[in-house]
Amino acid sequence: MTTAPYTAQDLQQLAEQAGRDLEEASALDVLRWAADTFGPRFCVTSSMEDAVVSHLASRALPGVDVVFLDTGYHFPETIGTRDAVAAVMDVNVITLTPVQTVAEQDAQYGEKLHDRDPDLCCALRKVAPLEAGLKGYDAWATGLRRDESPTRANTPVVGWDARRQKVKIAPIARWTQEDVEAYVAEHGVLTNPLLTDGYASVGCAPCTRRVLEGEDARAGRWAGIGKTECGIHQ
Repeated sequence: MTTAPYTAQDLQQLAEQAGRDLEEASALDVLRWAADTFGPRFCVTSSMEDAVVSHLASRALPGVDVVFLDTGYHFPETIGTRDAVAAVMDVNVITLTPVQTVAEQDAQYGEKLHDRDPDLCCALRKVAPLEAGLKGYDAWATGLRRDESPTRANTPVVGWDARRQKVKIAPIARWTQEDVEAYVAEHGVLTNPLLTDGYASVGCAPCTRRVLEGEDARAGRWAGIGKTECGIHQ
């Protein structure tokens, strides 16, 4: 395991080469590569929809940092999942919060900014805190999957995050929902209780609804307004 400093050019070259080499690798092997290459300068980000990637990463790098964004708008079940993950898994959960509380944001921008300008709300409460929180890392892993929605169909297993100048890893990009469910069952992985209550994707409470039969997993997020991503993965 190395902690040697990398330049942005080094990181981009690593990402591009690994993207080719690891396209067919198992999720665990992808994460072992990340652990061996980046050591403590690697983290996982989790929305606490489930703990699959966090669990996989803990097998590759015990005590790995798991970064969670507490937007102030989460379902209680999501906060409970975060606390359970921190209590029972071999990970170090780090909670990031926006600069402003919800009340402070309401005072500046007016109440229910998420209804009037969801892109700005996401930028303030998700994108900006994450970019600040990732500064100490060279690489980060997400739970993105290609089967979740058309906008994620080309997600690389390892890619270059040009905006943040970091290596971005999606170890389960090639997995299906059935693969996720099989892993959860085999390893007893924690999942958000809302996933058994009609929610296929769990985000902030004001912007998330249950999905209808035949809808894709992301259809319950920002339903009816044409928004598909919060900005973190764009």
